[in-house]
Amino acid sequence: MKKKRKSEQVFIFDTTLRDGEQSPGCSMNPEEKLRLAKQLEKLGVDIIEAGFPVASDGDFLSVQQIAREVRGCQVAGLARANPEDIDRAWQAIKDAANPRIHTFLSSSDIHLQYQLRKTRPEILIDARNAVARARSYTKNVEFSPMDATRTDRDYLCDIVAAAISEGATTINIPDTVGYTMPEEFGDLMAYLYAKVKSLKDVVVSVHCHNDLGLAVANSLTALKYGVRQIECAVNGIGERAGNTALEEIVMAIETRKDLLNCHTGVKTEHLYQTSKLLTQITGVAVQPNKAIVGANAFAHESGIHQDGLIKEKITYEIIKPQTVGYSDTHLVMGKHSGRHAVSEHLKKMGFNLTTSEVNRVFVRFKELADVKKEIFDEDLEAIIYEEIFRAEDKYKLVYLNVVSGNVAVPTATMQMEVDRQIIQDAGFGVGPVDATFSAIRKITKTDYYLEKYAVNAITGGADAQGEVTVQLRYDSLSVVGKGAHPDVIVASAKAYINALNRLELLKSHGRNVKVE
Repeated sequence: MKKKRKSEQVFIFDTTLRDGEQSPGCSMNPEEKLRLAKQLEKLGVDIIEAGFPVASDGDFLSVQQIAREVRGCQVAGLARANPEDIDRAWQAIKDAANPRIHTFLSSSDIHLQYQLRKTRPEILIDARNAVARARSYTKNVEFSPMDATRTDRDYLCDIVAAAISEGATTINIPDTVGYTMPEEFGDLMAYLYAKVKSLKDVVVSVHCHNDLGLAVANSLTALKYGVRQIECAVNGIGERAGNTALEEIVMAIETRKDLLNCHTGVKTEHLYQTSKLLTQITGVAVQPNKAIVGANAFAHESGIHQDGLIKEKITYEIIKPQTVGYSDTHLVMGKHSGRHAVSEHLKKMGFNLTTSEVNRVFVRFKELADVKKEIFDEDLEAIIYEEIFRAEDKYKLVYLNVVSGNVAVPTATMQMEVDRQIIQDAGFGVGPVDATFSAIRKITKTDYYLEKYAVNAITGGADAQGEVTVQLRYDSLSVVGKGAHPDVIVASAKAYINALNRLELLKSHGRNVKVE
């Protein structure tokens, strides 16, 4: 029987505070950076790239503060391959529990010709000198040949071998412009391992950008060829289209251990909290359908999916929500939800209804779902109140049409059922609600005192239902009626009629009490 290989650790190198901050709108002040760094420490990342110390005095002080206060993981400072940058980086990180200098230099002919205007031999010397200078400060040195995936392969081998010979302990292969494809990237990694024998003696890392949406895919491919460090950022933020998303790469490794035979030290239950903290700090929200941390990542609206999830979670969820810090699966009540899902949701809300009552609620639910994107618990409560917890009504709304405007006399034309007979009439008023109430009074032949009229949105959003409260008084009897509908005029009519029915019920029973 073949012995199973031991799972190998993948080191998570977080660059949210450096590359991530380069994303438009994602800049952070020193206090915010420290707060996020401490959250990353809590999350369990292995290395925090705290910033680019030479960039500004503010960035230097921020990196220095993080290095001094974050003790549970390595702290890296980024430096170009020149003495000034490397010296400045060391000054910023030297007080860290385990400091790392990360130095980089372009290696592609495109960058050499158009940006650096140097030859390959000159760049090779610069790379050697940079690593040697960083190594004079610390044994923990990382080297990156920038734009590696567009670099001549043999020259890339030369520069990687030179960096290792000077003492680099981590070699990072960046797909700087997000250009490569997974199969192509895997072939490059295989080529490097075959040609540079010393690679087996260091940690090999990848830093993939997401310009073609392949950052996570390329990073996962690299793991299969021996790479054991992934550079990534929370929520995938970063230059242009961003970096490999930390939460996605971590959960891909966690979920597919069977295929990758790897693990990380990340405490996944803090992933969602970390994502939320970053969005709070930067004000940049993630898209709802973002993997792992998006609002819809564990939300289900399809009736088929909801039915399967109710029976067994594994039918449509490959990750337990609690694994990444969510409280639970969220079954979105909307037009695609089925009867089973609605019934189960009502039970969770505390309503134990009969099959007949559930069916009545479900009919109303579907009607509302056709005009409202998402149904909230408050919406369901309003439906239950209207359909289930009401006595047989003397008055019922059949039809309402209102004409109003700044050049029209507000007019309400209405049909109501009074003791099961259809009566139609119209009313005028100073506004559409007043006209509606006038029509109701004419049809019902009532004229009770209106003590209170109030409108509230049941939930947030422009498509929220309006909930109207109407309080009527007759002698010593005072009743409150409620009505809910996306159209506030209809909700007002329903509330007024609901109050009338309650008043009739009290009058018929001779009760002299206030019903709230």
